Amino acid sequence: MSESEEQNDPGRCVIVIDDSLPVGRAANAAAVIALTIGKLRPHLAGADLIDKSGAVHPGLIPIGISVLGASAADLPGIRAKALARKLDVIDFPVQGQQTTDYQAFGAAVAECETEALTYVGVGVYGPRKDVGKIVGKYGLLKDRV
Repeated sequence: MSESEEQNDPGRCVIVIDDSLPVGRAANAAAVIALTIGKLRPHLAGADLIDKSGAVHPGLIPIGISVLGASAADLPGIRAKALARKLDVIDFPVQGQQTTDYQAFGAAVAECETEALTYVGVGVYGPRKDVGKIVGKYGLLKDRV
C-alpha cells in the first residue's frame, strides 16, 4: 500500500493463529507477529494518548488488529493468497516456538523449503477488501477452556 492509499483507506490488519495452540502459545504467536507488523509498518501506531493527569501513554494502532483462528492446515494457503495479492505478510514458522535461541530458530527454518514450513500464525496487512477476501471466513480466536 502506498502512503497516499493508506491515507484514504487505513487498511486492515489481521493475525490468524493456529486454533489448536494452547492459549499461551497462541498469545505468544500473536505478540511476535504484532511486533513484527509494527516494525514493518511503524506508522500504524497512533498518536500518543494523554490522560487527564497529563501522563503520556504510547499510541496504539487505531485500526485495531483482529486475531482470528484457523486450522494449521489453512495457514500456508492464507499466506500464499496474501502474497499473491501483494499484501504485507508476516509468517511465524513453528520452529520459533521450539527454541528460545534465535540463531537456532533461523538455522531450523533454513533447513526447510518454503512449502515444507508449518506456521503457528500469519499476519496480513493491506487494503481492507483484499484482506477480507482472504480471511473473511475465519472467526475470532476463541478461548478453548
